[in-house]
Amino acid sequence: MIAGRPRRPRLMHPGTPPDLVVAIEAFLLHLQVERGLAPATLEAYGADLRDFGGSPEARGGWERSPDPAVAYLGRLASTAGPTGVRLRATSRRRRTAAIRAFYRFALAEDLARVDVAAHLDLPREPRLLPDPLGVDEVARLLDAAGPTGAPDPAQDAGPIRSRALLELLYAAGLRVSEATGLDADDVDLDAATVRVIGKGDKERLLPVGEVAVDWLRRYETAVRPALLALHVVPAHRGGPVFLGNRGRRLTRQQAWDVVKRAAAAAGLTGRATPHTLRHSFATHLLEGGADLRIVQELLGHASISTTQIYTHLTGERIREVYARAHPRA
Repeated sequence: MIAGRPRRPRLMHPGTPPDLVVAIEAFLLHLQVERGLAPATLEAYGADLRDFGGSPEARGGWERSPDPAVAYLGRLASTAGPTGVRLRATSRRRRTAAIRAFYRFALAEDLARVDVAAHLDLPREPRLLPDPLGVDEVARLLDAAGPTGAPDPAQDAGPIRSRALLELLYAAGLRVSEATGLDADDVDLDAATVRVIGKGDKERLLPVGEVAVDWLRRYETAVRPALLALHVVPAHRGGPVFLGNRGRRLTRQQAWDVVKRAAAAAGLTGRATPHTLRHSFATHLLEGGADLRIVQELLGHASISTTQIYTHLTGERIREVYARAHPRA
């Protein structure tokens, strides 16, 4: 992406009305510059608005009536989407949210004549509870990732890196993109903290448990220097913390593969992804008595309602405590 401008060639369908092209580009530039949204989020907004802009409905006066947007979203609810498959409620909700946000911007900037956003209702969002691992299952997963016994850096470079990555994901509740995006300057092993830039460019300073710190020290001392010496990645801010075998920053897909291999070795195939460790982190903290607001801060959630989904997972634990503690249970 050219600094300061969305990518026009990839954005718009050829049939998009020219004034809609200008409005959508202005909106995406606003999201990028003013709100600091991540590239992946910008791509998602761009894809959703590109599909709307190229639809037949958008050619019917998109800026002066809610009818084009209402008709477009109605069609998606009853027929196939751009991939030929009917969109799920979650996808339609995201598409509606993108169009509503665009129209709010367009109205504020005098690019639209009516408040279209007020006419668009979000489809009901199904409550999909995360599926965390138990404490024993997390221990199995972590043990399966790393070397057993005293690690030998000459033989165990890959497992040491994998163990350090997974220990950090669980210890700090990081998103996988946050972990792979860490630079050396973001990690203070003496203070046992990591500095993370999360969604919306929000910064948070997170504690790291002593077990994760120990594995990070092993990786930092015995494995990372050889990878960093390949000079594939400029050592800006100390260089990436997690590096692949060719000296490049570890990718999200490579991190996912680390979890996949460990899950297979631990007998947890199909149950573990990088985000599973984040779910488990939050659930185990709440089950251990952590305050919901603290967990919200640790996870980097903008709203407490996002964190509250984890309270539904601790019901069984609450019932166990009640049955053990109440005299008439």
